[in-house]
Amino acid sequence: MAEPFIIADNLSYTYTDGDGGETAALKNVSFTVGRGEYVAVLGHNGSGKSTLAKLLNVILVPTSGSLTVAGKPIFDGMSDDEVFDVRRKVGMVFQNPDNQLVATIVEEDVAFGPENLGIPRDEIRLRVDDALRTVGMYEHRDSQPHRLSGGQKQRVAIAGVIAMMPECIVFDESTAMLDPRGRAEVMRTIRRLSDDFGMTILHITHYMDEAVMADRVMVINDGELYADGTPKEVFRDVGALRRVGLDVPQGRELMDALEQNGVSFADSPIDNAGCAALILERYRSRSK
Repeated sequence: MAEPFIIADNLSYTYTDGDGGETAALKNVSFTVGRGEYVAVLGHNGSGKSTLAKLLNVILVPTSGSLTVAGKPIFDGMSDDEVFDVRRKVGMVFQNPDNQLVATIVEEDVAFGPENLGIPRDEIRLRVDDALRTVGMYEHRDSQPHRLSGGQKQRVAIAGVIAMMPECIVFDESTAMLDPRGRAEVMRTIRRLSDDFGMTILHITHYMDEAVMADRVMVINDGELYADGTPKEVFRDVGALRRVGLDVPQGRELMDALEQNGVSFADSPIDNAGCAALILERYRSRSK
């Protein structure tokens, strides 16, 4: 593994309500994410995924255990400067892009974060242009955000994070409110940030076809780390994922159904295109 960027050791977080009741959102979770890794995080609603995202950006701090991000321990009582330092290194993209857009012109919105960091104006100009080109929105730099599609708005939100030049971006259900076209636009952007820029990516999602694109998949179930491996390793056991309320990519589900009915394959791809190609190859070979 590359140099560690995130290290969680028996990480736990417990919410306390106004009546003194407690709910354990994360329970003794341990994992390491290497610098430049692209990790998808899966889990049913309430599993603890978003709590993990908030811990990584110091919106929350651990109840127990330890969490280190970019070499900085996350703990209660951090100074404002320490929190600021972590947040400069870990950007967040949330579910609803409308909640992240603050200006009336696209390029002004992307410039908002760097301006708050005190970046010189000439440097901001370069960062804004580079960020918009990275997400494929440079031609819309003079547009009004409210006139853009959902996918375009989310790409502008991502550009705003990129312009602050973080080392890691956490996408917290960032495609959940988008239509299929918007989701595809954002996923292409995420893949490019990983492939072309070597950025550390944590993508929290409930779409299995998005998780397939990652280098690694972590499954959180009821606050515990249930599975951790490559997409092929994690999606191999269809039954295990269904037992914790998760689906699998449609192609893998079809392959599993065929295998359950005695149609075996030498390989078991997990992406839809790979599964379709393998089934077509089997059909053609038997038709000769």
